[in-house]
Amino acid sequence: MLSGFDFRDWLLAHDPALSRLRIASRVTLAMVLSFGALWAIHHLLFPLPAAAYGLGIVLSIEGGVAVKDKGGASQLVTRLLGCVASVCVVGLAAVLETNRYVSDAAFLLIIFLASAGRVFGPRGHAIGMFAFTSYFLGAYFRPHIADLPLIAIGPVAPALIGHAVRSLVLPDDWRRDLLRSLESVRGRINQILFKIAALASVGRMADKDAQELRQLQERLKEVVLMAEGFIPRPPAGVFEGTEPAAVLAIRLFDAHLAAESAIVLSSQSLPPFPLVHAIINGSPPPTMLETLDELEAETSQALIRLGGARALLAETIERGYATGFAEVAAVTDEVAAPAKIDFSLNNPLIRSALQITLASAIAMTFGLMISRERWFWAVLASFLVFTNTNSRGDTAMKALQRSLGTLLGIAMGLVLATVLTGHMVAALAVTTITIFLAFYFLQTSYATMTFFVSIALCLVYGMMGSLTVDLLLLRIEETMLGAAAGTFVAFVVLPSRTRGALDTAVGKWFSALEELLAAAGAKNATDSLIAFSQKLDAAYRDLATAARPLGTSWSIVTKPGHIRQTLAIFLAATYWARVMARDQQAANSDLESPKLIDAELQRVALLTKRQSECFFVDRKTGGTPGRHLPLSRAGSRLGLEMIGSTLERLYAGA
Repeated sequence: MLSGFDFRDWLLAHDPALSRLRIASRVTLAMVLSFGALWAIHHLLFPLPAAAYGLGIVLSIEGGVAVKDKGGASQLVTRLLGCVASVCVVGLAAVLETNRYVSDAAFLLIIFLASAGRVFGPRGHAIGMFAFTSYFLGAYFRPHIADLPLIAIGPVAPALIGHAVRSLVLPDDWRRDLLRSLESVRGRINQILFKIAALASVGRMADKDAQELRQLQERLKEVVLMAEGFIPRPPAGVFEGTEPAAVLAIRLFDAHLAAESAIVLSSQSLPPFPLVHAIINGSPPPTMLETLDELEAETSQALIRLGGARALLAETIERGYATGFAEVAAVTDEVAAPAKIDFSLNNPLIRSALQITLASAIAMTFGLMISRERWFWAVLASFLVFTNTNSRGDTAMKALQRSLGTLLGIAMGLVLATVLTGHMVAALAVTTITIFLAFYFLQTSYATMTFFVSIALCLVYGMMGSLTVDLLLLRIEETMLGAAAGTFVAFVVLPSRTRGALDTAVGKWFSALEELLAAAGAKNATDSLIAFSQKLDAAYRDLATAARPLGTSWSIVTKPGHIRQTLAIFLAATYWARVMARDQQAANSDLESPKLIDAELQRVALLTKRQSECFFVDRKTGGTPGRHLPLSRAGSRLGLEMIGSTLERLYAGA
């Protein structure tokens, strides 16, 4: 049986800053309170039309995930503007209800405007989503224009309640989230040290132990990336290297690199147990280091470096608790220059808006052929499969995830709705739980989110007494139709090709590596080199995201193949670039380093022209390099050599 402590450990392992828990709780609480407020108005003051309830529930959810402005005042303005847009489009839907063709054309226009609104940034995106959802519900409920004043209560109530929940009950606080994530980084470093200590005490490492260390390394990387995301950035998005926020980012960088080095070296030669025990306790290293052989000495130096990085991290955490990161917060006071608004087809957001509109038109046409009453589901699916995608392959994956999530969710929802028939309180409780779970998994799995939303809809239909197998089959048909329409348009009309997006991502990675090498050749300061290395890390993450549609979902991290192998080479080169950046200052006196840097710059210039070809070539899997990582000596020199060695594996004849 799972204890409270086990559950807390599981939760922190998957959501270190509890940000996913907070978002899901915020959405669920706002929805429940909004429904309660509308119910109270209905029974205590005056009856409300069904459209008011529909808008209240759906927009309370929409406001919890779409409103992303910085600052409570800006968020409230966005919510109120969204309310105005909501009431206007519902009124338009009511006026045009008698002329279906004009109403459908107006819906497509609103879809285009809602999609194109993203060029105005977070506020434009949020208002656009409010408008799209509201017209969708207005066309579905078909309200009378005379009911518009009462219907307006529907969006206003969740706007005010949602703002209160986000500002007062479950507020955003980057300082709290940063502290939690830093604590998680320290905790995962401790887990790595404890595991190495256990292995050092017995003097051997089995394959399963090495696999566990790699898993701990991957978990550390995830929480380090999360912590870096909570550090405030200047308007330009790039640190100069001297401000307190940059110092904090560098300390995270050092801790991450030191932990990686300690794991790799310990996998080749375990350190002495007394040394690991001293590092865990924060004690000075024992004097026995002088008697160690070369390999043990290298591993010991890596452990000592990890202990130093952990101590600096602990110092940062203590200072954060004491001052609330007052110095780090200074970058948030800077004002960014307004971005240029681009409505041309060169802007991918405008191309995407045209794609979404056409896909919705196709879904609407064929959806009406299937059902005159439920065609909205097809339009909704075609609209949503384009969200957070950057290529046609990505869109196809999301369409598949939505279809599978809907199919499995309806199957489970039908069972639950049947079991809970006649048990209103239990059905309401389960519906609330499924909404919570849907938005808890929103950031990690679109299919899982769709699965739980489909269960919730089945339960709602069951409570309304309109749940039938035919209705559920119709929803599956309309959803799959909309997903297919979105996929078709993504591949045929103004496609953002997967390989095109991949070419761009590969080019950015090589550009970032070239900047790092050039800075090293110019003998820039260590802070500057680390900043370029962080840019290379970000380019690798973008590259991994762009490569994801080339295989099935998550296959690039769970199954061997060309995609995973190629990404592993890029990841190795990124790692060795970190090593070079960290230790280059000490290697500036090395006469061979400039020659190596020039050679690698020439190699990068040649390989850049081959773009994403590396993802489509056949290569034999090479073994793990047997070379040690002497980070205590010539780390930068070794980093340069290993960058060249890994890049040679990318392309045939490189």
